[in-house]
Amino acid sequence: MSDPRAILVTGASSGIGNATAARLASSGFTVFAGVRKESDAARLHKEQAELRTVILDVTDADSIAHAINVVNESGIPLYGLLNNAGIAVGGPLEYLETSDLRRQFDVNVFGTMAVTQAALPLLRRTQGRIVSIGSIGSRFGAPFIGPYCASKAALAMLMDSLRLEIAPFGIAVSLFEFAAVKTPIWEKGRNLKVELEKRLPPKALEDYDPFIAASVKAIDKEERGGLDPRIVADAIAGAFTAPKPRARYVIGKQARIQAAVALLPHATRDSIVRKVLRIP
Repeated sequence: MSDPRAILVTGASSGIGNATAARLASSGFTVFAGVRKESDAARLHKEQAELRTVILDVTDADSIAHAINVVNESGIPLYGLLNNAGIAVGGPLEYLETSDLRRQFDVNVFGTMAVTQAALPLLRRTQGRIVSIGSIGSRFGAPFIGPYCASKAALAMLMDSLRLEIAPFGIAVSLFEFAAVKTPIWEKGRNLKVELEKRLPPKALEDYDPFIAASVKAIDKEERGGLDPRIVADAIAGAFTAPKPRARYVIGKQARIQAAVALLPHATRDSIVRKVLRIP
């Protein structure tokens, strides 16, 4: 069944963004799939012709303006925005470059807000919906992925504030939190050790090598037990179609367990994290 409304998805080239774009298109929405590269746009056009690809780099103001203009000029009312684009920066905070921290926040926080601000005038017309992809990692910091956890925590607070601010205009805001999902971001996590060996000083590797190795093993385990992106996509589609979407969605058993762990006293929580990661 066709729906005369549009949804813009950022980071739609693969993983959660791609699975959800396809799911929303199958529900009848016109989906504008935001991708950073022309090669990804060409691939999606060939493989998923039901999607309307648009070049969208969330860290580039001109790219954002162009994408919003493409949606506006289509004449199809923008009903939804899925803020999915994100990266994961890892490493010991003692040695992490400030530029790496900025890059993490530029994409996951500032980029997400820039797209949201640009889309809001169109969403006001339809009393539409905003869905942002957070992480259960926002509930407590995990070793060696501190920048990622921090960026998702910042995003969660911004979405809480935004939800209250724009509710009077009939626009709903939902945040999704889950643990591991079988997406390319976890492949990058498995390459963390190789990446850090390239950019960290010898002293850092000497100090943290056993802990980094343990974290990589944990990432491997998380990925093997991760959610299928299609399960997440179904839940996100529900937030766009439910009569009254929830403010927050915690998806998956693993995420629910971690949400409970986050409520424990810090000493207890730290002990559990160390035990799981097998670090001192």
